[in-house]
Amino acid sequence: MTLLEVSGVSVTFDGFRAINNLSIAIGEPELRAVIGPNGAGKTTFMDIVTGKTRPDEGRVLWGELSTDLVKLSESQIAKAGIGRKFQKPTVFEDQTVRANLSMALKNKRGPFAVLAWKAGAADNARIVDLAAEVGLADRLDHRAGDLSHGQKQWLEIGMLLAQDPRLLLVDEPAAGMTPAEREHTTDLLKRAAQTRAVVVIEHDMDFIRRLDCRVTVLHEGSVLAEGSLDHVTQNQQVIDVYLGR
Repeated sequence: MTLLEVSGVSVTFDGFRAINNLSIAIGEPELRAVIGPNGAGKTTFMDIVTGKTRPDEGRVLWGELSTDLVKLSESQIAKAGIGRKFQKPTVFEDQTVRANLSMALKNKRGPFAVLAWKAGAADNARIVDLAAEVGLADRLDHRAGDLSHGQKQWLEIGMLLAQDPRLLLVDEPAAGMTPAEREHTTDLLKRAAQTRAVVVIEHDMDFIRRLDCRVTVLHEGSVLAEGSLDHVTQNQQVIDVYLGR
């Protein structure tokens, strides 16, 4: 089933066309990698899907009802089931891993509900499960600021998974990680994509190869090629504009 369909989307910034008649379809579940040279439109694509940037034309259709995300606010899009992880991890460093995951759980978020809310047995079990899922089971009561860079990345992914998104957008997760951390991150994203859509922007081609998924190559705001990594890396246009650099 197609979960997200970006159709004929274009956006211009100060005369520069960052996205040019872009069309991409993402299934559910699916793991997809998006690659391309700097300025290809990768981050702008994520900005459009999450409502941070409004396109000049085109539609971004979501879910079974084909809701046009262009007409929704950023908060409405997040509530619809789209989570985004930026390159730099954003966690509450003075709080424990447990507290970070607890705050991220999908519960009522009104001001009075937050003040009155306390984690119940089911919530605590979910927190333990999330910590295990991202590889932080033995760090639950550690301060998030004391985690390594890679562990902070995993915590943020866990916080997004706590919201139970149908689509997870992840920007350059391998940046700054050790080889062992990159391997763990690969496994984490592949597991997450068994039950939801996961879109990964990444420059590390070894990391992309380990993901073993469909790859979309962007160039000048459009799709240049799409298919397996072996398929797109043998495309002469991809070699000329990206791999040959």
